[in-house]
Amino acid sequence: MENNSIEMSLMEPEERELVQFIYDAIPAGDRNGLTPDDILLVLDLMDDYLEEQGLLREDPQTGEMEYLDGEVDETEQLNYVLKALQSEGRTVTGVQIQLIQDAELQYGIEKGYYEEE
Repeated sequence: MENNSIEMSLMEPEERELVQFIYDAIPAGDRNGLTPDDILLVLDLMDDYLEEQGLLREDPQTGEMEYLDGEVDETEQLNYVLKALQSEGRTVTGVQIQLIQDAELQYGIEKGYYEEE
């Protein structure tokens, strides 16, 4: 992935690190057509799903988003994201979404955000 792309240059450092981690974790053969913008959109849609399920909310005091305890139906989340991407005319595949989900989870485990199951 080109580090000098416009999308990458506009990201916060932690967000850029996450997107780069995810991109690098996806096998080269599965990256076809996948951009940093696509990865960010998938991550945003994953969060939208969590908000709709009551598993993510904004802390009224700090303004930061906080993840709440609960089970995430990954298949349901995948279908939600895929449907939203298709409605926007994006060509990200279900396999690519799953790989992004898996890589985001791995990143969170490595950073200590999530506990390994």
